[in-house]
Amino acid sequence: MDHSYEFGTPMGRERQNNDHDITLKGRRQLDITGVKQVESFDNEEFLLETVMGFLSVRGQNLHMKNLNVELGNVSIEGKIFDLVYLDQGHQDKSKGFFGKLFK
Repeated sequence: MDHSYEFGTPMGRERQNNDHDITLKGRRQLDITGVKQVESFDNEEFLLETVMGFLSVRGQNLHMKNLNVELGNVSIEGKIFDLVYLDQGHQDKSKGFFGKLFK
């Protein structure tokens, strides 16, 4: 039997799946699946680690409506301006991960 356990899941339990989906409703409600952890957040930006890389969500009056760590689901409300994946492999050579993050 091949079991894959991920950091952050309760001991002895597998993460349900590795699906990563984003649903944006009316530019006001954002539902994200496949979230490993919430790195940081404030009312203008959320930084999430997903199964497909780091995701930055920027906007205005952002707040977390729902967080289910066990299932990897996050819901964010507020005015969404942009969603950006921060892929370390595709960045400019002169800027590192934090250089892109804190422009």
